[in-house]
Amino acid sequence: MASYRFVIRYAVPVIVLALLAQNQNAHAQKKNSYACKEPDPTTLCTPANTCTENCSVDVKRTSQAASATPSISGAKGNSTFCVKAGTEVTWKSDTKHQGFVVDMGPNSPFDPADIIGGSEKSVTTTAKTPGCYRYSAGACLSGAIYGMCGTGYAEVVILK
Repeated sequence: MASYRFVIRYAVPVIVLALLAQNQNAHAQKKNSYACKEPDPTTLCTPANTCTENCSVDVKRTSQAASATPSISGAKGNSTFCVKAGTEVTWKSDTKHQGFVVDMGPNSPFDPADIIGGSEKSVTTTAKTPGCYRYSAGACLSGAIYGMCGTGYAEVVILK
C-alpha cells in the first residue's frame, strides 16, 4: 500500500512533468521553424521553391483560415517561397466571389505595397527589396458575415 502511495505521490507527477516538458520542447522547435528566423534564409531557396517568371500566388479561404499558394509545382498553402528581386508576382484568387488582402507589414518588399484584390481583380507587384518577410493573407467570400473570413501566415524570401 505504501508503494502505491509513493507512485501516486511522486512518480506520476514526475512523469506528467516530463511529458509536458517534452511537449513544450517539441512546440518550441516547431515555433522556431520559420525561415526568417534562420541566420541566412536564402540557403533555404532551391529551384523547387523558387518562383520564376510567370509567378503567381493564389490566395483563398480555406475551411479553417486562408492560404497563399505560389505557382510552383508541388507547393502547399502558406509554404515559404523564394523570388528574385525584379520578378513580377501576381496575387490572385481562383475562387469565385472572393476577396483578399495580403499584408507584408510596415516594410513591404513589393511595389506597389498595397495588395488588395479578389477573384475578378488580380494585383501584380514587383519584388524589390531582398530579405526575408513574414506576411499575412486574409480572404473572405463576397457578402461574408463576421467570422466568415480567414487569415493565414507565410514567408517569402526575396533574393538579390
